[in-house]
Amino acid sequence: MKVEQNWKTQIWTGRLSALALSVSFAAFASQAVFASPGATAANSAPDKTKLRICAAGSELPFSHREGTGFENKIANVVAESMGRTAQFVWLDKASIYLVRDLLDKRECDVVMGLDTGDPRVLTTRPYYRTGYVFVQKTDTPLDIKNWDSPDLGKVDKVGFIAGTPVETMVRKVGLYENNFNYMKSLMGFKDRRNQYVRVPPEKMVAEVADGTSDLAVHFAPEVARYVKGNSKVKLTLIPDNNTRSDGEKVPHHFDQSVGVRLDDKELLAAVDLALEKAKSQIDKIIADEGIPTLPISKSNRGASIDAILGSEFE
Repeated sequence: MKVEQNWKTQIWTGRLSALALSVSFAAFASQAVFASPGATAANSAPDKTKLRICAAGSELPFSHREGTGFENKIANVVAESMGRTAQFVWLDKASIYLVRDLLDKRECDVVMGLDTGDPRVLTTRPYYRTGYVFVQKTDTPLDIKNWDSPDLGKVDKVGFIAGTPVETMVRKVGLYENNFNYMKSLMGFKDRRNQYVRVPPEKMVAEVADGTSDLAVHFAPEVARYVKGNSKVKLTLIPDNNTRSDGEKVPHHFDQSVGVRLDDKELLAAVDLALEKAKSQIDKIIADEGIPTLPISKSNRGASIDAILGSEFE
């Protein structure tokens, strides 16, 4: 799930895990059954007829109380494959707080769309891999396919999120200073210190479509739905060969997994099996969303079960 940089350690991570880290630095199946935090007893025995899913109440395109987020749809499919009922435990905060405020407090048991290897949790094998994209007008005369494209020099306004791999590359190609005020306008000129400010991805896409900006650069799952629904714009997946000025790699592609608590190895194994069983359904949900996908990295294909259970997983 937008991606920020851990500024203190220069570690690049993906949407939910990195955003949660950045906030901590700044601040300190079936029919779904809906619940609220505190509705279930944290210390009670787990009900294996249900899959309790930590979910943001209003963070499209990923999650919404009405079940319209694509991660909600995937969660329902996973629960059904496990023979359980999906029970969404909604949080009226951004999804970056799901692990801290719900999962760690045992209010729910799984978080969708975390980076594979997120250190706060155990993660399943990835169920898809994707990356950052350029969003441009369909009829743009500019030929922009990567960060080395000469036509980047012809761009006026660029929409991007501060603290992400994109910011590093925008700085490298010399577009940061001229776009600082525009970046702030996307955030409503809110101060990011001690708070998380999410830029509506639909706004970034709409401003490319209406000509307010020439280009937007964002994590594909954030914008794919809105690009697919607007014939005036297109997206281009950015290659994963990008480096900072000092030669350090700036990753643009990330594997996505389901996360469970660090002590919940049994549930991890069960979810992994369900992901494999429901692969075709999950792939269809992702394709229908318009998210461009990539081959899952070889190092992550068997990571969860082989590492956790110490046995071959077929």
